[in-house]
Amino acid sequence: MEEELNYTPENITKLGEDEIFVFGSNLEGLHLGGAARTAVEKFGAKMGQGVGLQGQSYAIPTMQGGVETIKPYVDEFIDLAREWDQTTFYITRIGCGIAGFTDEEIAPLFADAMDLYNVRLPESFVKVIRKLKR
Repeated sequence: MEEELNYTPENITKLGEDEIFVFGSNLEGLHLGGAARTAVEKFGAKMGQGVGLQGQSYAIPTMQGGVETIKPYVDEFIDLAREWDQTTFYITRIGCGIAGFTDEEIAPLFADAMDLYNVRLPESFVKVIRKLKR
């Protein structure tokens, strides 16, 4: 039962001091809907900044093309998460809302994050990654 605690909660409304909300954005940093809007309203995301750390949030662009254009940004995030091992990162279902991708398309990008104890993934991403690892 304890493993459920490793998932990103469905609705994040507050964060602890060393916690970061990871959301899908667009390169222009127009955080107008979905998790991006939540990031602006609650977690310090800045309009006009489409990539990286901002306040208690981290933007990963998902609106610029196919999955292959998202992967470098996810890899960059995973490198940061490895370095910042005292910080807990909550990954939302990036790219699976307004950007229109499926969990099956996006989740594999986060396979290397599965082993990081400080990264929480959506349950739907974890299920996809586990199927791929079988």
